[in-house]
Amino acid sequence: MMRNISKTSWPLLPILSTLPALRGASLAAVALAAIALSGCSVLPQAPSTTTTASTAGSAARQYHQAIDVSGRLSLRYQQDGKEQAVYGSFTWSQSKQETAITLLSPLGQTLATINIDADQATLKQAGKPPRIASDVDALTVQALGWPLPIAGLRDWLQGFGQNAAGQRFTATPATDDSFSVTTADKWLIQYSNWQNPDNAADSYPKRIDLARNTTQAGDVAIRIVISDRQSH
Repeated sequence: MMRNISKTSWPLLPILSTLPALRGASLAAVALAAIALSGCSVLPQAPSTTTTASTAGSAARQYHQAIDVSGRLSLRYQQDGKEQAVYGSFTWSQSKQETAITLLSPLGQTLATINIDADQATLKQAGKPPRIASDVDALTVQALGWPLPIAGLRDWLQGFGQNAAGQRFTATPATDDSFSVTTADKWLIQYSNWQNPDNAADSYPKRIDLARNTTQAGDVAIRIVISDRQSH
């Protein structure tokens, strides 16, 4: 099952493949926790092309309505005054109307599947009845016990989104430092590694770090490392 550890000192999101899997009881304990987050629509409206460029070269980058992504996921948060860590991998497939996500343990076991269309989100876990809600982010928190901003990630995985001022942003490979932005729903996003950084048209985020402070979970930090991405 996806690994959940309690620590008093934990380095920021280490490599996933070096960690052994925990027994199924650990995931069940994690899944009982609930963290309140701001609501998001099931499928946010996304542009067909970039609308704001942070550098001149970024104009060639385009938003793709249909993509398939796979990679690793690490998450850190606080629960009952203790550091908690979650590790695993994921697959993500989205089209204009639907999104399908699979969350996997470090050993490749399916922990949860999340399917989203224009009307609702459905989350399934082995041995449990399906959960259905109109707000995918709230549904994920209730079922898993930790935040995963799926509604925003439809844009963020490609380096697009809406900043705190309500303006569209386009992330691009930075020459001196990573590209960072605070979103409209208060997530701090840092794009610190890119695939094909020298080719604006073909570049896409390879590592994405997300951070946000929540009342229930303290400082939440998520790292997404994309290992494969296909647009179609």
